Amino acid sequence: MDKLNMQTKNLADEKFEKLKELFPNAITESIDENGNLVRAIDKDVLAQEISNEVVEGRDERYQFTWPEKRKAILNANAPISKTLRPCREESLNFDETENLYIEGDNLEVLKLLQETYLGKVKMIYIDPPYNTGSDFVYNDDFDALYNDYKFINGDYNKNNERLVQNKETNGRFHTDWLNMIYPRLKLARNLLSDDGVIFISMDDNEYANLKKVCDEIFGEKNFIFDLIRKTKSTTNDAKTGVNIQHENCLVYGKQYDAVNLLGGEKKLDRYSNPDNDPNGDWISDNPSAKSGNMETGFFPIVNPYTGKADYPPKGAFWRFSKNTMQKHIDYGTITFKKEHRDNERGFIYKRYKKDLKTTKKTMDSLEFTDNQYMNQRATKELLSLGLVEFFSYPKGIDFIKKMVLHGSDEESIILDFFSGSATTAHAVMQLNAEDGGNRKYIMVQLPEETDEKSEAYKAGYKNICEIGKERIRRAGKKILEDNKDKDGIENLDIGFRVLKTDTSNMKDVFYRPGELNQNFLDNLTDNIKDDRGAEDLLFQVMLDLGVPLSSNIQVENIDGKEVYLVDQGYLIACFDRDIDDDLVTKIAKRGPAFAIFRDSSMVNDSALNNFDQIFERLSPETTRRVI
Repeated sequence: MDKLNMQTKNLADEKFEKLKELFPNAITESIDENGNLVRAIDKDVLAQEISNEVVEGRDERYQFTWPEKRKAILNANAPISKTLRPCREESLNFDETENLYIEGDNLEVLKLLQETYLGKVKMIYIDPPYNTGSDFVYNDDFDALYNDYKFINGDYNKNNERLVQNKETNGRFHTDWLNMIYPRLKLARNLLSDDGVIFISMDDNEYANLKKVCDEIFGEKNFIFDLIRKTKSTTNDAKTGVNIQHENCLVYGKQYDAVNLLGGEKKLDRYSNPDNDPNGDWISDNPSAKSGNMETGFFPIVNPYTGKADYPPKGAFWRFSKNTMQKHIDYGTITFKKEHRDNERGFIYKRYKKDLKTTKKTMDSLEFTDNQYMNQRATKELLSLGLVEFFSYPKGIDFIKKMVLHGSDEESIILDFFSGSATTAHAVMQLNAEDGGNRKYIMVQLPEETDEKSEAYKAGYKNICEIGKERIRRAGKKILEDNKDKDGIENLDIGFRVLKTDTSNMKDVFYRPGELNQNFLDNLTDNIKDDRGAEDLLFQVMLDLGVPLSSNIQVENIDGKEVYLVDQGYLIACFDRDIDDDLVTKIAKRGPAFAIFRDSSMVNDSALNNFDQIFERLSPETTRRVI
């Protein structure tokens, strides 16, 4: 049996191996600062292999950089030894739901999700800190932290690191924000499916930098478009005389050619067939346009029944040339009226339903300038849930719901790793209720403490996550009530499985000589921390093996042992001690893809020796691991 690594992958190692396959002649060895022999890349050889022109030294080139950008890249690639622990008591419908609410630093969470959700997320929406001077908090050794709402309590974080607001007077004002956002977006891209898209809300403070970061991470060619959302309609007495009423939302795809943002059905009830046209249902359309020229687009169309000659309206032209117009007449797209008033056009230009390229709606870049997407609407939504005083500047349900409708399919996974008020979760549930979809969400939020003077704290919510989870509970209940007469509404998934980041479940086996004592060997008899239970171990195993964290989990008692069956037995795990041949045989007969046990869990040496033989005989394809 092999041991599970129980650590996130080193992404730099993976990239090195791919590079090694492509350019083996560029791989060399060197001595590091500690005198150790290490692998290395000969950049001169690599440059010769991949480019006809080599830019080096002080030669001018186009690039986007900032202080400690290399550190930000390393931050994205560096592995961590952490895990996600389930929290049943704070979850809703833990055993049935496919939704996840994850508490923790989103950089760590994104790393933990790399194995399980690599290329599986159809859509990401984030509303990161805008870097206004007070909404972005970092610790003073410049490892970025964040807080996307203004609930800052105290001057130190849990690691006793001093927290500082990123004021414009800070010489690193943009640098710290870039060091925060860059590694998170780099990891987020890995999670997107090939046809996946990411939507990022942003105002003018960091819009220019965000665009450059996204161009670098996602590629300029994968820029889809920029949405404009109207945020308010109030006047402003700013010295410039400008009333800023909007913010932006950048949209990028994983692969531009694979992206399709058509979503939602067009209203086709206007189509009908009152004249029994053999081409089917149609609507009347305008055959003129404001652009064109006199030579090809301005001529009379004569009604053969009444003799009336129709010309384009003043300042307009026909959309079609004479030859094309005649083809429409011959085909029946243009039909003449036998009777009509003098002020009426003497013909009808038909648009047939069957000629529609798609029945789906397009996504318009100016669609969100409508008042229904303003902050005021979002405030009313929170008011209806009794949570309005707990969040500042939330996004509206309709805004995010529209993006989810166009950016995902009915079975998609939607990720928001700056969850805040959990509007994305609310929007996903609302849309599923409307169209019968089964979209799943993953919300990620740092449990930043609320200010003791805030209304949220006074109401008993000690951190932002507590408010976000309560919002989902209330929203789900309201959606069910509002749709109680709708068929199948009882199947709507309004639950969420809460997971929290924590240190590894495994004990630290590294000791300094001075820390050794006579009980040292006793401590090593079990490599699992005393406060960790079987379900904690199960979720760390699921992370390590890439099994979805929303998978169905069943527990069976087999021969007096607690056995976990994940995803109908795709993974079977038992973390009890004294495992004998009979239990191993019963598990092997079920033919799981993975069978996981605790290290040194066999009842005796005989059972240990027989373990692999039993699986080789009954289920040789099963991958066996121990923790």
